[in-house]
Amino acid sequence: MIVDDDPIAMEHGQIVLKGLGIEAEGCKEPEKAIELIREAKDEGRPYKLLLSDYRMPSMNGLEMINQVRKIDPEELKIIMLTGYNWDIIEDEVLKQGVNAIMAKPLFSENLYKQISSLFNIKKNEYEDEVVSEADGEYDLAGKRILMAEDVDQNAEILEDLLSLEDIICEHAHNGQEALQMFEKSDPAYYDAILMDVRMPLMDGLEATRQIRALEKEDAKSIPIIAMTANVFDEDVKQSLQAGMNAHLSKPIEPDRLYATLNSYLKKKN
Repeated sequence: MIVDDDPIAMEHGQIVLKGLGIEAEGCKEPEKAIELIREAKDEGRPYKLLLSDYRMPSMNGLEMINQVRKIDPEELKIIMLTGYNWDIIEDEVLKQGVNAIMAKPLFSENLYKQISSLFNIKKNEYEDEVVSEADGEYDLAGKRILMAEDVDQNAEILEDLLSLEDIICEHAHNGQEALQMFEKSDPAYYDAILMDVRMPLMDGLEATRQIRALEKEDAKSIPIIAMTANVFDEDVKQSLQAGMNAHLSKPIEPDRLYATLNSYLKKKN
């Protein structure tokens, strides 16, 4: 649940969470949130995560959390959101049972790291130093990428991002088409594949497995990078098992995209 009296901020938080594969209920009134949390706990379906604004008119975030902790003393993870300098309130907030404090507006990468820490979600085997190159320079001009994405709007955005680094992009609309395009291409024609995990006709996992099984010179070595909105479910684990090298969470962040491609293409060379 995300509690914020500002409907725009609340909706933004829900969108960011949804991008991480988390469905969040929104609530503008702290009193109503307390009631919903109590009902869910009594019915044996407690909330796992609560994001609450600090400043709200009828009841501030700390007052609400004080009531929430009487209902759920430990299991519920609570993140306090504030648009102010949170250093001033940190000691007081943490003493009230808040697990973490984050600045508004929320960004998916920061929120992902915070939630991973709170729930002890271990780093994925392929989530390595790639992201640390986000402020580096990239050598991607002229590289050719096969992109498998069934949603045209997503594909257009991704093509635009790739074009900013002068990357050549060829679009496959599903996994089956991506498999056929790769199989018919000359060895080393494509430098990497961006593979959406969930697509019609053939999903990204099956397409990757079939690509890796091809008797083609570069079938085993070409970097295949998963794209998924569900970074907390089985998609990530299954991507690795299918033969993918890394994953990007949707919505795609430009620097992470460039850093991931740059890292794997350097390894490939």
